[in-house]
Amino acid sequence: MNNIRRIAGAIWILLGIAAAYFLIVEQAIPLFAKGDMESLVPAIIYTFILSPIITGGMCVFGLYALQNEYEL
Repeated sequence: MNNIRRIAGAIWILLGIAAAYFLIVEQAIPLFAKGDMESLVPAIIYTFILSPIITGGMCVFGLYALQNEYEL
């Protein structure tokens, strides 16, 4: 069971990195490129609020799983 947790931890870290890529490259950059105020506000929210929270949470959860902090 601990090996499954460690594998899941690595997957969580990779998902966190993928979430950061998706939020910044696929969502925020096209909105920044539009340049109008209606697009600029969501782009700032994606980049500076959502991306660090989602990525940090998923990566920390994965790191704890890799370090076996969730051992029963």
